[in-house]
Parts: sequence; C-alpha cells; structure tokens
Amino acid sequence: MVEFFASGDKDGARRLFSEIRAGEEEVIKARRMVSQELAEIGAILISREDFLRFTNLSSEIADFSEGIAHYLVEIMEHNWVVSPDIKKDLLKLSSVVLDSVLKLRETLMVLNYGPQKTLERAKDVEIAERIVDDHYRALTIKVLSSKLEVPVLLLLRDVLQLLENSADKAEDAADAARTISFIM
Repeated sequence: MVEFFASGDKDGARRLFSEIRAGEEEVIKARRMVSQELAEIGAILISREDFLRFTNLSSEIADFSEGIAHYLVEIMEHNWVVSPDIKKDLLKLSSVVLDSVLKLRETLMVLNYGPQKTLERAKDVEIAERIVDDHYRALTIKVLSSKLEVPVLLLLRDVLQLLENSADKAEDAADAARTISFIM
C-alpha cells in the first residue's frame, strides 16, 4: 500500500485497500474459529489463554493495517501533497515493520521445534522492533517539522503510529509464542 501511495497510484491503492479489508474480515473469522476451538478443547489444553493472547495480538496487526491503508487512500483521494522525501522514509518504515511481522511469522513456524528455536526467532522480532522504533522516531520528527497541511500531517502521524503499533504487537505476540513454546 505504501508503494502505491509513494508512486501516487490511486487505482492500485483502492484495489489493495479492498483486498486488505477482505483480508481483515478473514482474520476476524479465523480469530473467532480459534476461540471456538479453544473453548471446545479448552479443558484439556493447559495454556489456552496463551493461545488466545497470541491470536488476539496477531490479529490486531490486521486491524492496524486496515487503518493505515484507509488513511493513505484518504490522503491520495484528497490530493494532499506529501514530499517525496517523506514518502521514501515512509516506504522504509513500512518495510522494516513488514520485516518484524515476517519475523513473527517465522517464530510461529518454529514453535513445534522447541523452545530454543522459538526463543531465537522471538529475539529476532525484538531486534526488528527496535529498528522500527528508530525509523519511526526519526520520521515522526521529520513529519512534524515539515510544512504539510494540518489534515495530512495529522493523518500521516496516525499512519506512523499504526505502523509502530504493528511492530509493537508483533513483539508482544512473539512474547506470547515464547510462553507457548514452553508447554509444547
């Protein structure tokens, strides 16, 4: 989505926004299904709360993604001007956020290989989240000190916050995966 935003491709951004909305609905359905499954087998599952925590934290990332996409489309629809420099940095921030979420996915994939592998991958998520923090802070100052119109400034600030929140949730979910790995 940020690539479409940076290049000014409104049609591509609209299409992707529709896909993101549909994907968010799928995440909500999957979260409900996991909750239902845990309710049915919960009596025999010692750490069902940890599984629910992991699922809920992970699904919040989808919620944030939908918010990011919505705001970026709105900025484009209103033809508000954002400097190429800020767009470039936003693209970099979104890239490092995606990296943290992909590292969370890797953490999930190694759960069956034992706590040691899970701990290694969860540490990778922590490192990625620190990188996100650095990019987020620098870009926040750049956006706030820019000469943007107030509406676009406020929306971009929200986009930055949602991106940072996504990385934070990935780190929290990785912590939940650590806990789950000890009982598997």
